[in-house]
Amino acid sequence: MEQTIQKRLPVGGDSWVTVDVYGEPDTPGLVVVPGVMSDAHTWRHVAGSVDAWPSVVVVNRRGRAPSGALTNSYSLRTEIEDLGVVLDEFDSARTLFGWSYGGLITLLAANERPIPQVIAYEPVMRPFGRHALPDLKVAEGTADWDRCVEIVNRQISGFSAAHVDGLRADPHSWATLRRLSGPLYAELSALNAEPPPDLMAQQAEQADLIIGQRNRGTAPYGTSFDHVRQHVVHAEVHELPGQGHLAHIQAPAELGHLLNNLAAI
Repeated sequence: MEQTIQKRLPVGGDSWVTVDVYGEPDTPGLVVVPGVMSDAHTWRHVAGSVDAWPSVVVVNRRGRAPSGALTNSYSLRTEIEDLGVVLDEFDSARTLFGWSYGGLITLLAANERPIPQVIAYEPVMRPFGRHALPDLKVAEGTADWDRCVEIVNRQISGFSAAHVDGLRADPHSWATLRRLSGPLYAELSALNAEPPPDLMAQQAEQADLIIGQRNRGTAPYGTSFDHVRQHVVHAEVHELPGQGHLAHIQAPAELGHLLNNLAAI
C-alpha cells in the first residue's frame, strides 16, 4: 500500500498533529499510533506491508516534526484527546493499533469510544522507566540529546554499551534518535503520572495484544506487557516469532503480515 496524502489536524493547546495516509482516506481502515522514540516515518514500511484494510492512517504524535509542540499542559490525557481528533476525522476506522506507549494510548482511547478492534504491540504502563526520569530531566535541561539516547537504550531498554556504540556508528540513525528524544522526558513523565484504570479497552469489541518472542517474561517490555494484560481481561495474546520491541524496524514485513492475519480473525 502506498502513501497517498498527509493531513494536518488542529488539536488542543494551539498545537496540531499530522497523519500519513496510505490507501483510500475515505474507506474503513487501520489507525496506527507509534510510541516513544518513534514517528510516522519510522512506520512507513509496516504501513506498506498492510493490505487487510483499505487504508492505513499513521499518526505523527505531537512533539515530533512536522506535528506541533507538546505544550506545557501535556499529559497522557492530551494523547487520548489527540487520538480522538484523528478518529473524528477518520470516522470509518475499524481498528486501532498502537506500539509501546502508543499501545497504552490506544487501549485507553478504547475505554472512551466504541471501536471494533484494538491491537497493541508490547504496550507499557506505569511504572515503566520511572527510575530513569531524574537522569532524563538533567539531560533534557542541558539539551544533551546524545545522553537522552544513551539513557533510553541503556537504563530503560536494557541494551548493552556495544548496542549503543553500534547505533552511534551510523550518523544518520543517531541523528534521528537524537531528534526523537526531544519529547522523551515529558512522555515518560506523563506515562508515570497516574495509574491507569482497572480495565482498559472496555469498548473494543475485540482486543489483541502482541508480544515479541524474545521479550516473553523478561524486563522491561515483557514484564510491563504482563502487567497491561491484567487490565485487558478480554484480550487474545499473540506472539511475533524471533522479535523484540523494535519489530517495526527490524521485521516490518513480518509485523505487517501478523496485523493482516489479526484483521481476518
